[in-house]
Amino acid sequence: MTTKIQVAIDGPASAGKSTIAKIIATQLGYIYVDTGAMYRTITLAAIRANKITVGQTSADEQVISELLTNVEIGFAPSENGQLVFLNDTDVTEDIRQADVNSLVSLVAAIPAVRTDLVERQRQLAATSSVVMDGRDIGTMVLPNAQVKIFLVASVAERAQRRFAENQAKGLDTELTLEEIEASIARRDYLDSHREVSPLKQADDAVLVDTTGLSIEQVVTEITNLISKKIG
Repeated sequence: MTTKIQVAIDGPASAGKSTIAKIIATQLGYIYVDTGAMYRTITLAAIRANKITVGQTSADEQVISELLTNVEIGFAPSENGQLVFLNDTDVTEDIRQADVNSLVSLVAAIPAVRTDLVERQRQLAATSSVVMDGRDIGTMVLPNAQVKIFLVASVAERAQRRFAENQAKGLDTELTLEEIEASIARRDYLDSHREVSPLKQADDAVLVDTTGLSIEQVVTEITNLISKKIG
């Protein structure tokens, strides 16, 4: 039986995890699993069902968890990158809007949500070689992954990246750079202080600081690490 390879890439918001993971998965011929998009899709479903609204500082676990059985999350390739679907509806752009950005950490902290999505993610990793990125992949989702990376960058640089991305895609264009930086810093705090699966570096993960590095430089560094780990 061919060994299924698992590459776990964790790190805070806008550290470049998704961009890097997609490129590496393509180069290696692995499946890319966007766990962040999965949590965002659940959050969007909750918003559309009026189960959570912008400005809330906590989320009702029972109310949100009741949505899970009715939410199907799908991925599909396209010429412009991977598409994300909520019950067969394309929500690729919708899950990157300001309302989802402000609420996803609250939804992701709900134990029932994490339990449900972790199981979905493990099922994907059991059937294919994968590159999976998120907050707790190396610590909780795939603790036995052959390669674990913890990707970081300064808050200022991550805010610049998000601001430029939003401007290019026409997303959240009303937000200033300072507002985006404050939002990222707040999300860092929420993600690292939640009770269930907090954001932290796995003991056996390799720290990669992307501050000041190009995408190509980061991809090269990580693919070299993968080669050393698995040959």
